[in-house]
Amino acid sequence: MFEKLKQKLKRVAERIRKKAEPELVPTLEVPPVSEPEVLPEAPPELPPKVPPEAPPKAPPSKKVPKVPPAKPKAPPEIPSPEKPRRVLRRVVKRITRRELSPKDVEDIIWELQVGLLESDVAVPVTDSIIERVKSGLVGRKLGLKEDPKKLADEVLRQAIQEVLVTERKVDLLGTIDAKRAKGEPAVIVFVGINGHGKTTSIAKLARYLMGRGYKVVLAAADTFRAAGIEQLEIHAERLNVGVVKQRRGADAAAVAYDAISHAKAKGLDVVLVDTAGRMQTDVNLMDEMKKIVRVAKPDLVIFVGDALTGNDAVEQARTFDQTVGITGSILCKMDADARGGAALSITQVTGKPILFLGTGQGYDDLVEFKPEIILNALFGD
Repeated sequence: MFEKLKQKLKRVAERIRKKAEPELVPTLEVPPVSEPEVLPEAPPELPPKVPPEAPPKAPPSKKVPKVPPAKPKAPPEIPSPEKPRRVLRRVVKRITRRELSPKDVEDIIWELQVGLLESDVAVPVTDSIIERVKSGLVGRKLGLKEDPKKLADEVLRQAIQEVLVTERKVDLLGTIDAKRAKGEPAVIVFVGINGHGKTTSIAKLARYLMGRGYKVVLAAADTFRAAGIEQLEIHAERLNVGVVKQRRGADAAAVAYDAISHAKAKGLDVVLVDTAGRMQTDVNLMDEMKKIVRVAKPDLVIFVGDALTGNDAVEQARTFDQTVGITGSILCKMDADARGGAALSITQVTGKPILFLGTGQGYDDLVEFKPEIILNALFGD
């Protein structure tokens, strides 16, 4: 998941690491202090040999006195050598603190911006991430024991985490429990483009809720698409859950109304309303969607988007939110998404949280969204 974006972020983190790495400043090698040369001890100085002089001729009666030998001179005193100082005989690398300047991060920011846009991240979301990374890097001092790689990962991870969360929280199970306490079913309407996994996501959510003890009924309000009703019926049969339907071409809002009435009569907990997929530019179908929401008065309106469509899924969610006011989103095909643009953008653009991620074709392949899923996919080993 997100392999392409993951590789881009790794390259950016590596560049941050290199910029933030402490400088290694070589100092001049200190030459060793040589010990004073100790001269070998000079032998004692002897008086020069004087050849014996022939005694002067004297009268035989007189004796010549003997000359005593000269005393040897003491050797010259040599001062004792000082103790040699211990010096480092290799180059010493002095670590200094490195403070990142705006110029240092300029090329890093450019590479990050290009990488995000290539991954279909929406432009305003890209700008938001860039500003967060800038504020996390510029003026930051790397301590003596800090790891530059850890710093890079922390700054990028924090910036992306902040765009994945929103102030608005949606408690799906809490909403259902609150309605059940009043003796009423919770109504959830699903909207989105045709062919993007809306009906399959409804079946997955039905399985998710049934596994937690809730009684569910499906409303086949997609009366526009050929075989739309039949597709939902197949899912309902496999899951052993009820489905309320009418003929093709019937009023979709009426189908939703009938399903809600049925749920009240049977004491069911949740009504999942399928609707016809429609392009956000189709005015007539968008007006029909407004009517369904107005009649059903849903507790939640969930947009279902295809993660592989990237920024287009974000634009679709924005339009549906402006038209009927979505509560949150489900992103399908996340297991095949190599870019991640939709997942990073949709929360910031709509201001509404991602509720679930579709990760496969099975009914159990629906995962509750947590930011850590995206972060671990991007920054995990």
